[in-house]
Amino acid sequence: MLLVVAALAALAFGAQSSAAAVKARGSINQAYVLGAKQGQKLKLIRHGRVLDRGTADSFGSFIFRELRPGKGYRVRAGRKTTRRFRVLRPGANPRPSFYKRKKLVQGLNYVKMRDGVELAMTVRLPAGKKLGDGPFPTFIEYSGYQTAAPHDLFEAVAAQLAGGPADPLAPATSTAVGSLIGPLLGFAVVSVQMRGSGCSGGAFDLFDYPTTYDGYDAVEAVAAQDWVKGGKVGMGGISFSGITQLFTAGTQPPHLAAVSPLSVTDDVYTGTGYPGGIFNSGFAKSWVQERMDDAKPAPAGGQPYARELTKMGDKHCIANQRLRLQTQDALQIQEDNPFRTPSIFAQRAPGPWLRHAKVPVFLVGQFHDEQTGGHFAEAIPFLNHNKNVWVSLQNGVHVDSLGPSTITRWAEFMKLFVADEVPRIPDAVINLSSVLYSYLAEAGSAPVTQSRFANMTSVAEARAAFKRDPRIRLLMDNGAGPQGPGSIGATWELGYSAWPPRQARPTRYFLGNGGALGRKPSKASSASYTADPAARPKQTLPGNGAEDAWKAQPPYQWAPLADGKGVGFATPKLAKDLVIAGPSSLDLHLKSSARDTDLQVTLSEVRPDGNETYVQNGWLRASHRKLDRRRSTVLDPYPTHLKQDAEWLPRGRWSLVRVPVFPVAHAFRAGSRIRVTIQAVGGDRPRWDFDTVDKGSTRNTIALGGPRASSLVLPVIAGATAKGTPLPGATSLRGEPNRTYRAASNGG
Repeated sequence: MLLVVAALAALAFGAQSSAAAVKARGSINQAYVLGAKQGQKLKLIRHGRVLDRGTADSFGSFIFRELRPGKGYRVRAGRKTTRRFRVLRPGANPRPSFYKRKKLVQGLNYVKMRDGVELAMTVRLPAGKKLGDGPFPTFIEYSGYQTAAPHDLFEAVAAQLAGGPADPLAPATSTAVGSLIGPLLGFAVVSVQMRGSGCSGGAFDLFDYPTTYDGYDAVEAVAAQDWVKGGKVGMGGISFSGITQLFTAGTQPPHLAAVSPLSVTDDVYTGTGYPGGIFNSGFAKSWVQERMDDAKPAPAGGQPYARELTKMGDKHCIANQRLRLQTQDALQIQEDNPFRTPSIFAQRAPGPWLRHAKVPVFLVGQFHDEQTGGHFAEAIPFLNHNKNVWVSLQNGVHVDSLGPSTITRWAEFMKLFVADEVPRIPDAVINLSSVLYSYLAEAGSAPVTQSRFANMTSVAEARAAFKRDPRIRLLMDNGAGPQGPGSIGATWELGYSAWPPRQARPTRYFLGNGGALGRKPSKASSASYTADPAARPKQTLPGNGAEDAWKAQPPYQWAPLADGKGVGFATPKLAKDLVIAGPSSLDLHLKSSARDTDLQVTLSEVRPDGNETYVQNGWLRASHRKLDRRRSTVLDPYPTHLKQDAEWLPRGRWSLVRVPVFPVAHAFRAGSRIRVTIQAVGGDRPRWDFDTVDKGSTRNTIALGGPRASSLVLPVIAGATAKGTPLPGATSLRGEPNRTYRAASNGG
């Protein structure tokens, strides 16, 4: 099939038969070559020196990477040498006139980025509208999923529900914020396809500099259109198209109005790819493999709409496949970099880009997100400099960012800060919401409400009222509403001015004899277990059950600790409610029979009715225990995960190992007990799996009491209560499995 692609490319551009046709151009820290002969040897030259060598692929293409920015580069192919070109520098942005060259039309467009690579962009308008009806309030959805596919998502979904076939030219449902919800709310939406995917050009390289600055270029190109209201655009989207907003906001496009990222990660290493330094061989690996498949050249591979359009003869889409064979093997890069290699992971961490974000931000995320995980909340402090930030945090799963507790607030934000309009939710959207949640998640939901500001006449008045909302909303007990166990929507909330809340006080509980967890250390003792990852199922939704995570009642299989394969510690019954909000730390004095071991910490609530509810996890590979002293706090240990900092456990001696527990907000009710367990990795997550060093024979011993008192430090909100709300049903809380409580073999 690659021959088919090559033949199509030859028809569209003319097969190049000599080195004279070779062209080279600079990108950000890169240079790419087109038009060479298959197998031709290429030399990258600057100032007479050969800096690098490569071989043209079967499309006649090649990419030189990790180059210093600057001018004077050339490529030699045989006896011919290309014209000189400049390798671009991150942040050296084009002049405003560059973005006024391309007029976008309704439907599919192809727009050149600063390095000459074309991106596919589809302009979607509210139903029945044409560009001449503008100007329209506009936002961008920027994703590597099938986002720029030109057909209508609403019509495609309706046809499928009626029993029709899937439409290959329809955008993916994962892009529904832009391709469905935005137009229903009166926005024009431009669906931007990430380079190296779909009908966009270039090679896929997850969150590298060219991809990041494509976001800048897309914003400026769209904002330059005369049908865009106010000459400014926002950004919207969930998951992949949420993460891209963090990067784009950090590049500071002058005509970006606001961003609204939903269900994101803050760090592709620490947050999702290597939690605690342990490779996530479940969701993280499968997701990267899916993106690699999407990056294959069409029509032999790639996304459905690219396969369809190349077969139909779309010359742009055909030509834009030419660099696809230069896509790097992301899985191999992961395997080759078990540590947090700065040259690879630093620029690809979305959270720190928020340091530079100046526009209003509306962020929503779930602590139990089965895909991206709960570590995303570590990015919120990067926004401390920004006055216009509103964050909603809740228990729940990936899709819950679109839930009724947040969707109206999101629409208000977009109307106020992008559209410059008084917010009002169309009745059709409100009426459609229950059907949408049933379709997306197979769950009931609280009703979507009209905007609080719908009857106001002044945008300034509405905006001022919105700005009085708490900076941090903690949406509590999502799933415990009257619509049934596991229905989408929180039942109560707390508001704070910062994350973690300034009211959170580090409160230490000591691990003690007999599985006790108390405020005072016990006499010196120890507890041991065998680190056996095979003692429990790898995931709580094994097999195809992972697809059930969004349901009201997922078929969780949350197995208890196997005897001798883990230790548990639990407090006495609480005399009153105890609310935590933020990250936690399990400070272990550890001795192991092996040089290295993987630790999984599970925080849970043992209820008065004999059930146990999952609250949160933490992980750490013991050899990664060295902390970044600049970022670490008593509540938030932050390992460096650098290769030079790795250290084996000393044989026969104790080591202090601080295990970071992911952020969470949870209300332990009066009469419940706080429990923490330590075991081998696995068994607590729906879709995450771990490539562990433990093989079932490692014996780990934890010091209790005395001079080496191991302890759990929780972020307790002094005086906070559950506001009189009842203990949720045992299987109500979204994203939080339940099991019958069974004490560990050490008694806790």
